[in-house]
Amino acid sequence: MTVAILADDILKQELLTKKLPEAITVVWVDSVRSLTIADADVYIDLLFELNVERTQQLKRLQPKPVIVNAVPWTTKKIGANFIRINAWPGLLQRPVIEIALPDTVSEAVVKTIFEQLQWQYILAPDIPGMITARVLSAIINEAYYTLGAEVSTREEIDIAMKLGTSYPYGPFEWSDKIGLTKVYELLTELSSEDARYVPAPALQKAIGSGQ
Repeated sequence: MTVAILADDILKQELLTKKLPEAITVVWVDSVRSLTIADADVYIDLLFELNVERTQQLKRLQPKPVIVNAVPWTTKKIGANFIRINAWPGLLQRPVIEIALPDTVSEAVVKTIFEQLQWQYILAPDIPGMITARVLSAIINEAYYTLGAEVSTREEIDIAMKLGTSYPYGPFEWSDKIGLTKVYELLTELSSEDARYVPAPALQKAIGSGQ
C-alpha cells in the first residue's frame, strides 16, 4: 500500500516513531498540490485547513480514502466524506489514534488501512475535538482562567497538574506543544454551542499578542 502524507517536520517525526511496516510505501509531500498529484492508495493531509478550495482539491482524490487532521471541524462542517484524525502535535505518536467517520464511510475502510499500517485506532464521535482534544482544550482554558485570576503562575500550574494527575505535561506545556491557536480554534468552535468553552480572557489576550 502506498500512502501519500502531507506533514510538517514535527508531525513527520511523530509518525516516524510508529515505524511503518516495510510493505508500506510512504510518499512525503510538502504542499497540497504535491499531495493531489501523488500516485497513492491513501491520502493523509495532516496540515488540513478549512476552506472550500482545499476541500475541493482533496475531494478530487476520492473515491480513494482521504484522511484529514481536522480536530475542530466535523465532517458535516467540512462538507466532504473525509476520515478525520486527531493529529494535534503530541497526540499522533500515542499508541492509539482517534478517528471520526462520516456516516457514508464504513469502519471496514479504516480497519483495512490501519491493519496494513499496523496502527491501533479508536472510533470517536464525529464532533468538534473528538475526545482527547476536547478534554485538553477545556483543561488549558481553565488554566488560563486561573492565570488570569492571578491565583498562580504558569510554571506553578504546570507543576501542580503534573504532580496531581500524573499527566506528562502541564496545561501550558500542552498549549505550547499543540499550538495555542489550535486550542483557541477548537474552543471557539465548541463555545458556539456550549458557553463552558468560551475562551478565557487571558487566553484571548495571549492570542491577540501572538504568544
